Amino acid sequence: MQKTTTYKDAGVDIDSANLFIQRIKPLIKSTFRKEVKGSIGDFAGLFSLDPARYKTPLLVSSTDGVGTKLKIAQMMNKHDTIGIDLVAMSVNDIVVKGAEPLFFLDYLATGRLQMETSVAIVEGIARGCSEAGCALIGGETAEMPGMYREGEYDLAGFCVGIVEEERLIDGSTISMGDRIIGLASSGLHSNGFSLARKILFDKSKLKMSDRVGNLDQTIGMELLRPTKIYVKSILNLTKTFNIKGAVHITGGGFLDNIPRALPDPCRAVITSGSWTVPPLFHILQKMGHVDENEMFRVFNMGIGMMIIVSEKDTPDIMDRLSGLGEQAHLIGTVEKREKDQQPVAFVAS
Repeated sequence: MQKTTTYKDAGVDIDSANLFIQRIKPLIKSTFRKEVKGSIGDFAGLFSLDPARYKTPLLVSSTDGVGTKLKIAQMMNKHDTIGIDLVAMSVNDIVVKGAEPLFFLDYLATGRLQMETSVAIVEGIARGCSEAGCALIGGETAEMPGMYREGEYDLAGFCVGIVEEERLIDGSTISMGDRIIGLASSGLHSNGFSLARKILFDKSKLKMSDRVGNLDQTIGMELLRPTKIYVKSILNLTKTFNIKGAVHITGGGFLDNIPRALPDPCRAVITSGSWTVPPLFHILQKMGHVDENEMFRVFNMGIGMMIIVSEKDTPDIMDRLSGLGEQAHLIGTVEKREKDQQPVAFVAS
């Protein structure tokens, strides 16, 4: 009698996938807010929005991945923090509008489900959601034999938040003389890794276990530092202060992201040396012979989030940020942009 062919023979193990769901249920449930309805594993996530809490609510959404930082996690065989990065990339985008993240969904694609690796990834996603105050209400794990090599996977995340229309941060009230405050990053975050990998591993032939310069850990661990989540600090500020604009320093670095928050007549004048650039960026610049302008176009250079506020509020906001545990730096001002001037300029301190 001819042996029958099963889905498992083709590389997809349904039983393993079901076991994975059972393993991650407690992780998912730990992120739930009171608004979450329905059960884990349903066809769709349910979230009950109380309209009485809002006058004119706006839903704010974002989707993102973590780029080639995934390669570092896979090379290190360390997967418990990459999920934090995944959450951070979306929730940090949402909070620049003043929005509170409500719920998050993830998409994990791999050639073959590796149980411990996948559970570790979801552990990180759950930690990121808890840090951002949003619920992990659903996701998809796709096994696609032939699409990914052994040990490879890809991640994407999706977040929905909410903000009162009257409290939306949209940059429309930014004016000349406003101050730019920078909040320190935790490292590279999740951008510029293609260049970082080329410099460190292709050109310099480093190994993940190598220690470089004055870094306090191996290069592999340094690269895997999780992206900082700024949600709770920014939302705390919005309760008291008028945050006129906010900028998540993500893909495009300083030069491409700051203009996204500025009205046309304005430009940002950044004071060089007003914050300490972490050693890793100096190492990358020196090893790769990277031009200064290119560094600021690719990397966050130690500033992961910026807020634009009035001059009079600046001292109180700086004090509040310090109390919230943020390393905040007064890094620039908003000035009038003349014809032919670039939207971002750097001046010596």
